[in-house]
Amino acid sequence: MEKLLSTKTDLKFVPESYILPPDTRPGNTEVPFFETIPVIDLKGESAQLIPQITDASKEYGFFQLINHGVEEKLLQDVLDVTKEFFELPAEDKATIFSDDPKQSCRLYTSIDYMNEQVHYWRDALKHPCHPLEEHSQFWPQKPAQYREMVGRYSVEVWKLSLCLMDLISEGLGLEPGYLTEMIEVQLMSANHYPACPDPSLTLGLPKHGDVDFITILLQEMDGLQVLKDGHWLAIKPLPNAFVVNIGHTLQIISNGKLKSVEHRVVTNQKLARTTVSSFIYPSYNRQIEPAQVLIKDNSLPLYRAFIFKDFLDTYITDTYQRKPPLERYKLQV
Repeated sequence: MEKLLSTKTDLKFVPESYILPPDTRPGNTEVPFFETIPVIDLKGESAQLIPQITDASKEYGFFQLINHGVEEKLLQDVLDVTKEFFELPAEDKATIFSDDPKQSCRLYTSIDYMNEQVHYWRDALKHPCHPLEEHSQFWPQKPAQYREMVGRYSVEVWKLSLCLMDLISEGLGLEPGYLTEMIEVQLMSANHYPACPDPSLTLGLPKHGDVDFITILLQEMDGLQVLKDGHWLAIKPLPNAFVVNIGHTLQIISNGKLKSVEHRVVTNQKLARTTVSSFIYPSYNRQIEPAQVLIKDNSLPLYRAFIFKDFLDTYITDTYQRKPPLERYKLQV
């Protein structure tokens, strides 16, 4: 528990264990905003939405989503209740703190605190959400409204993910329901990045791509940066919008047509930042491979087939060692 950054209120400098090697430090975290990131209005007609989402996923791997149907008040309630969670007294948070990554609902700090050489400037509360009735009983009991608010929110995000999967399927030319039939897991991570005495020395999260199908992020202040053409660009939060990005698994299923793009999180010297990420996974025992319809007409598969849980294991190892996680699954074509 003493490891948690959210329990330290008097940090005047960055502890040595959080200072990154010079070649991986962010340095000046003030980077240009990603002005060209597509903003997609989900109230639009399908005939327009499908190519917009497909093009954004091919070119950028990221887009912002507005008019998505999740109530503004619910978005704010979820951000408020997660902030309140991280502000709880240490004894309340101790009940679900764990260094064991196999524990389904847990509070932890950094990424792999016990085994990593350098720590990252964040605390995280992570737990599965779907199906709700199987998981919510294991969520935090405090704040009192946490289970209700996050439960309502997770149901709405799951419905949104199904909608996006259908639109992406159609954009790729896959049969209806191809992707929605594959997704089974919704993992939520509430991330808390306390104000940092010197953001140039550390990161909230290092450069990485996501392992899932898609990630749906709720944020209200900047800190997320995307690597585009060799340069870091900041994603400016839009009111009541989600940031959606393509994960490695969907890149593989699309046979490389959609792009999983590397990103990172920087810290802020004056303000704490709290975000809510929803990761959409297949079943852990699901075989993943490029969709057959995308490798016809003399087009070859770019990736070999694998079981998702095996990919998850190698992804964690490769990301920790700063190796490209998709490299070992690529076929020579």
